[in-house]
Amino acid sequence: MSAGFRRRGRVPVRPFALLAFVCLIGSAGASESEWPSWRGPLGTGASTTADPPLRWSENQNVRWKTRLPGRGHSSPVVWGDRVYVTTSIPHGPRFEPIPETAPGAHDNVLVSQRHRFVVLAVDRESGEIVWQTDVREALPHEGGHVSATLASPSPWTDGKHVFASFGSYGVHCLTRDGELVWQRDLGTMKTKHGHGEGSSLALASDLVILNWDHEAQSFLIALDKVTGETRWKVLREEVTSWSSPLIVQSEETAQVIVAGTNRVRGYLLESGEEQWQCGGLSHNVVATPVANGDLVFIGSSYEKRAMLAIRWPGARGEVTSTDRVVWSRRQRTPYVPSPLLTEEALYFLNHYQGVLTRVDPDSGDEPTGPFRLRGIGEVYASPVSAAGRIYFVDRDGTTVIVADDPSVEVLATNQLEDSFSATPALSGPDLFLRGEQFLYCLSKESDVK
Repeated sequence: MSAGFRRRGRVPVRPFALLAFVCLIGSAGASESEWPSWRGPLGTGASTTADPPLRWSENQNVRWKTRLPGRGHSSPVVWGDRVYVTTSIPHGPRFEPIPETAPGAHDNVLVSQRHRFVVLAVDRESGEIVWQTDVREALPHEGGHVSATLASPSPWTDGKHVFASFGSYGVHCLTRDGELVWQRDLGTMKTKHGHGEGSSLALASDLVILNWDHEAQSFLIALDKVTGETRWKVLREEVTSWSSPLIVQSEETAQVIVAGTNRVRGYLLESGEEQWQCGGLSHNVVATPVANGDLVFIGSSYEKRAMLAIRWPGARGEVTSTDRVVWSRRQRTPYVPSPLLTEEALYFLNHYQGVLTRVDPDSGDEPTGPFRLRGIGEVYASPVSAAGRIYFVDRDGTTVIVADDPSVEVLATNQLEDSFSATPALSGPDLFLRGEQFLYCLSKESDVK
């Protein structure tokens, strides 16, 4: 850690501090050179400006490699000279593990220690931790699945502030220098099988949007970006999902689209009023939708498989059996990783394995493929793309890079000595990978570190 590193404890909240927030739809005023959220500036996983490296290893094209405290599967976000991540750090004495009581619990981590919930900033150039702010300290009520963490939801930044959700452990707004502006406690989430929380917040206009689907009363909520106060809240019928809200905008309206158990719904951004709903999804929805113009693409894969393309502007009421569903598929649909939408095609993995489907987004046609990505194991990270390339990162440290064209030619296979569940971030010549132990900055401009 550098001499400039600062660790902050919980600091007094300043509810009305720093009122000069940018009020824009989508990525909160981000240029396409920034990566403000886990799905990038376009919300699709694609960057039109980045040009990250094609090849790397532990000894090649590593600008820096920084050990992170604690554990988290939240993705890094990037703005200017800062990279922001969240983590959960166990602390204090260990005690007899608390038995898991959630119905159907299996493969769970038992709680045996208190945790600190932390937001931290890393210097983009050097990799040094600039500040580390403890926003909450608590005894977790559930440990989550063995493949999950207590810091799985990803943060969002508008360059001036960082917004981070830890679900049951609060929603927090900090300045870019790590000062806490406001925080909200939305209650305790009871997830299916006690498998943990993972839905990331969304930022749009002057609102922070959160999906709170769980085994009790679910809801969608909009908080005021400046104060953290509730602007609207709507109840939902769905139970546990891990999908994040998607913000879409047409000339007439802006909506929040949420994929959940069995169905997807569209809500007015300004009021939360439900506009339309469509059935056909599975239980345990994890993947987050992507959108292109007036089409939104929603995928799920659990006890059944579904991929839907819905024309959302002007949709009203129940649209399941209408021409609003432009096309649908029932094979090789995504479970954990979300779809990727580039200028060329819509891509998605089968469940969380390395079988790739490439379709035309307007028609759903599949002129080539499917493609087996050899060397890829379990994939939790969502794919990203830039410079005509697509990056797939698995949990064994392997990244397979393919061409963003009908051939889907494998261009490179790279290996690092860490495990990756977080979605990569892209900005300029850099690719940021958050592993179980380290945050990597991989750059085509760097020498061996």
